[in-house]
Amino acid sequence: MIINISDIIESVNKERTEEVFVEMKTFSSRLGNFPILSSKPIALHIANRENKELLISGTVDMQVAIPCGRCLEDVPTDLHFDIDKVLTMKDGTIVDEEMEETDYLIGFEMDVDRFVYAEILVNWPMKVLCKDDCKGICKVCGMNLNSGACNCQRTELDPRMAAFQDIFKQFKEV
Repeated sequence: MIINISDIIESVNKERTEEVFVEMKTFSSRLGNFPILSSKPIALHIANRENKELLISGTVDMQVAIPCGRCLEDVPTDLHFDIDKVLTMKDGTIVDEEMEETDYLIGFEMDVDRFVYAEILVNWPMKVLCKDDCKGICKVCGMNLNSGACNCQRTELDPRMAAFQDIFKQFKEV
């Protein structure tokens, strides 16, 4: 969604609150593509402070399907975070001092999806688990161990003992 903020940029101490909707259906990053299951409208508050700063604030509530860090099953994950962005205004241009570029601002228009995308990147959870005692997947066959046990050999031998294991295999073959 693109909103025009020219009236705020051109007027000293002008403020506006606008209810905007995120139109993204998936969140794509280097980690993969994650479907956005639901999102609530954002009450985006934009304010011009003495023609020196542009303040953008709001609260994002959405649910994203993120794979479990152990078993790789999709987990509906709630993302809830507040946006408090302060942009510097210099000679009619807007500069984000935290980031090199503001690809979400094109002239006097703000691309809300790009803005929210950048904020999701910052607030992305480090690790998501389907449950605290998730057993993960089998390293041999790839079966989800939460749904049942597999018949694979689970004993992992110390790699320093590999020479002894080879000797025992030779005697077993005789």
